[in-house]
Amino acid sequence: MNVNKVKVIALVITVLITTIGAAHADSSTTMTQKAQAAITPDKAIEMLRQGNERFVNGQTVKRDMLAQVKQTSEGQFPYAAVVSCLDSRIPPAIVFDQGIGDLFVARVAGNFVNDDILGSLEFATKLAGAKLIVVMGHTECGAVKGACDGAQLGLLTATLANIKPAVEGVEGNYTPRSSKNTKFVQAVTEMNVQLTMQKLRDRSVVLREMLDKGEISMIGAMYDVSTGKVTFL
Repeated sequence: MNVNKVKVIALVITVLITTIGAAHADSSTTMTQKAQAAITPDKAIEMLRQGNERFVNGQTVKRDMLAQVKQTSEGQFPYAAVVSCLDSRIPPAIVFDQGIGDLFVARVAGNFVNDDILGSLEFATKLAGAKLIVVMGHTECGAVKGACDGAQLGLLTATLANIKPAVEGVEGNYTPRSSKNTKFVQAVTEMNVQLTMQKLRDRSVVLREMLDKGEISMIGAMYDVSTGKVTFL
């Protein structure tokens, strides 16, 4: 290869890096109906993986949020829906490095689903076009710890009762079976994600049919509050 060709290749690479860097550094583009329609369930998972990788590596996209507000004022086309815990340390749009209009998010202490959340997910997917449902638990979950200890406090008692099946469903010689046992809490947290996903299929005919037809996908995930990393289960 002669010197001129090497220079041309080097110039092309430089231009590509500069272009990609500029696009990465400043983006006000929001999801359109056409773009949403082109996203497959597998692609949606990959987009979230890449977003979390950017978040963990401190390379999040710079967005013009006010521009995105204006762009989404007359319509929204999120490509994924996330069921997550109420915990203030895990705002899904931030940890997945997404902008306004990219994600539907349902949040409740312990990231379980009830009929209200299931109905919301039916809207998000069947009517609004989202291609993926993520059920995301996290380490050091206070709701899970409370359920492990049988905590009782006002209406919170009924909330934590939704996590009790996960507490009872964890098998193995965990001693003690309480919030003092980090491994037990983690096992319950992961079990809770699995049972939530199963309940989603069992309770919603609409979502089950979409899942069976491959129109949408569903995946479990765990967020690590000490690193910011999301691990898909």
